[in-house]
Amino acid sequence: MKRQRFPAACPTLLRLITVAVLTLASPALLSPLCLHAQNLPNLGGSDGEELSPLMERKLGEQVMQSIRRDRDYISDPAVMDFLNNFGNILLTANPEVRSDAAYDFLFFAVRDASLNAFALPGGFIGMHTGLVIAAQSESELASVLAHEIGHVSQRHIARMIGNQKQDSLLPIAGLLLGALAARSSPDLAMAAMMSGTGVAVQRQLGFTRDAEREADRVGLQILRNAGFEAAGMVQFFGRLQTASRNSNDRAPSYLRTHPMTTERIADIEERIRSQTYRQHADSLDFSLIKARLRVLQDDTQQGWRDATLIFNEQARLGARSQMLAARYGQAVIALRQRDTVRATALLNEIQAELARPPALATSLVLTTLGIELQLANRQFEQALQAVTLARTQYPLSRSMAMLYADCLLLAGKQNEAALFLRDQAQLYRQDASIQQALARTYAEQGKQSLQHMALAEYYNLTGSLPAALEQLRIARGASDASFYDLAIIDARERELQISWREMMAESKKR
Repeated sequence: MKRQRFPAACPTLLRLITVAVLTLASPALLSPLCLHAQNLPNLGGSDGEELSPLMERKLGEQVMQSIRRDRDYISDPAVMDFLNNFGNILLTANPEVRSDAAYDFLFFAVRDASLNAFALPGGFIGMHTGLVIAAQSESELASVLAHEIGHVSQRHIARMIGNQKQDSLLPIAGLLLGALAARSSPDLAMAAMMSGTGVAVQRQLGFTRDAEREADRVGLQILRNAGFEAAGMVQFFGRLQTASRNSNDRAPSYLRTHPMTTERIADIEERIRSQTYRQHADSLDFSLIKARLRVLQDDTQQGWRDATLIFNEQARLGARSQMLAARYGQAVIALRQRDTVRATALLNEIQAELARPPALATSLVLTTLGIELQLANRQFEQALQAVTLARTQYPLSRSMAMLYADCLLLAGKQNEAALFLRDQAQLYRQDASIQQALARTYAEQGKQSLQHMALAEYYNLTGSLPAALEQLRIARGASDASFYDLAIIDARERELQISWREMMAESKKR
């Protein structure tokens, strides 16, 4: 059985942050140098006050740097697009959940077959692939996201940190011990991380019960306002409870990290009973992205064989959307096996089915696959035309933006690609993939100084400050470094050196 990599979730701050910060790091990242780069920021005094929104976001960003470096983090643009578009449906209908802190939410997936989800400080919400695949409707998936958004909007994380500063439950030794233990045994990790005083633990558990109930209440309202079926929350939790009772193994991860009592379920049912029932129609992309995640969850030859068996059965027994998703999943596998002939044939079958009544809405996920196939077939001009059209249909799609840059580059339009990516880098300053693509573009242009400057930003965004400083050193020594480039390099180097010294100082305090 695949080990649990992401046990972090809501019940305690130490589950929430400790496991997420370092269990995700590969063994190579556990060198003393890299551990310095993963230190948490100074949380301030021990007065028990809430963490400020700015510090909460900074803490979340540092946790995300570790997560993004892990091999189980799914950076697939189509998946990221779907999850964030889906999450933004909830946020747009409930603008108040961003609160005065103006949280800039990010939704992402990690490769893990267990059913779990977790919120990080500052509005970062992660989902296990297993949870998304297991959701039987968009309303069920939305119920989980709404619950996690509820924790963020009510500032449960900041309040937990404030309480635990007072209880001195955040020593770095405990963080490291719990993180390392969690790689092989979540229960051992919990024992290591919860080794504080009994009074502190009891205080935390009491706070957790209240936080979970409050997140339920807020989550139900978020669901309702966004047009989803509020019953999705009861259906999802009820199915998990049934799975727990019928299994000889341990309870599903979500129930272990989000303790669900009979009273809480009854409270949710009572709140739903007084609401008018509304039906929510699932999108085709929901079924398609579940199929894509099933392939990505175990992206190996054996994993593809196992997924193919599931897709074959789904195509034989499933409804129309499930049949289309099964064919899509088979096409994704074929593309990853570089069998573009079969992948194209399957995509043509899907498009032919979509043309039959009743008509289904256009699909960003299918459009993405079509362009990926054109690139795989080296049809670069056709792909560029297709992605240019798609960007008019999906102007906010990040996956289309990155595909557009790829198409420009592969079509030999390096100058246009560089200009476009520089604009994207200004719009999305925390997106490391843009800097990586920009470095690749500069490399093809033969612009060595700019290439290493972009790589420096990439390493900085992924939490590797020593590597970022080394790239700046290389950029300074490049033969094509202009006076303007050197000025930028000097200024950026000073900024990163200050950040590095601060991290080293923090590590000495601990």
